[in-house]
Amino acid sequence: MCFGYDGDAALRESLERKGASRRGLMRGAVAGAAGATMLTAGSPAFAAKPGKGPGHGHGHGRQREVPTDLISIQLYTLRAAMTSDVSIKQQLDQLATFGYQRVERAGLYPAATGLDTAAKLKAEFDARGIWASSSHDGISTTTPNGPVLDPVALNKKLDDAQTFRQKYINVPYLNSPNKSDWQMWAEQMNTEARVARQRGLRYGYHNHAHEFTIKFPDGTTPWDVLTSELDPQLVHLEVDLYWAYTAGVNTGAVDPLAFANEVIRTAPQAVRQYHVKDRHGADAAVLYGQTPGDMADLGLGVIDFPAIFDKHQVEEYIVENDTPDFKPAATANTGFRYLEGLDF
Repeated sequence: MCFGYDGDAALRESLERKGASRRGLMRGAVAGAAGATMLTAGSPAFAAKPGKGPGHGHGHGRQREVPTDLISIQLYTLRAAMTSDVSIKQQLDQLATFGYQRVERAGLYPAATGLDTAAKLKAEFDARGIWASSSHDGISTTTPNGPVLDPVALNKKLDDAQTFRQKYINVPYLNSPNKSDWQMWAEQMNTEARVARQRGLRYGYHNHAHEFTIKFPDGTTPWDVLTSELDPQLVHLEVDLYWAYTAGVNTGAVDPLAFANEVIRTAPQAVRQYHVKDRHGADAAVLYGQTPGDMADLGLGVIDFPAIFDKHQVEEYIVENDTPDFKPAATANTGFRYLEGLDF
């Protein structure tokens, strides 16, 4: 899930439409987690864990790091711990202490918190030296006579984004088995992106896995529609690395990591942001009491992030775990520590 949208359910539904059973789904999840990136000594994932000692750099003669000022966190990760004005402020205090200078918003907060407007919430960010550089905001539609652009809703979300001085605004989730819906959404995102560009905002789309596993009668997928019809001059991609890797698992890719890298490499749209989210391996139940194939706190899973970052760097590295392994604040701290110590 991202900002309340259930990516697991969307993936499951798409696979069930293709005839995959729940048991087969679980076998696929475990197989994908247990493949070439098992977390064992000598494996790519094990070698990729943070470190500053000799041997890092993957043999290309140089070391690179994720700049700490480009590390962000999707606030949806912390939703269970941000339920009142006091707890919201406490979590923001912790984020600042951990070193976060950026966050990605997942909406505003209820009126009871006193943080239900962009101006009020921005004041809390400002007080802690945090910049809400990005947000997840759905397509602005109204449906009295079918899905059409709602200019009032569009202007409201862009007004809020400008209040926060955001650089990015991203559509977090779309789902339909019908190709015509995806074509309609691509057209609308192009329209919204054009308006956002006039406001000085970069407009993007955030993927899950079902964009790759839904198959239309003509053999194409939602990802094919999006990458062919979203205007690369107006719309960028915020690639969720867990979901891209999981899509590789569930489409039967021999190497899910190579699948994720190919998603990034071949997209006509610029990949400007990552959601950096790990995936538990087959031994997660024994090691951490977690479900194999589920989302993992950074460094506890099997995704070889340096192998991805080495091929394509982005403008923001956004920590996320929809289901924190232990506590939300621990996930946030672990994520920042992992990324700030990573060589690639």
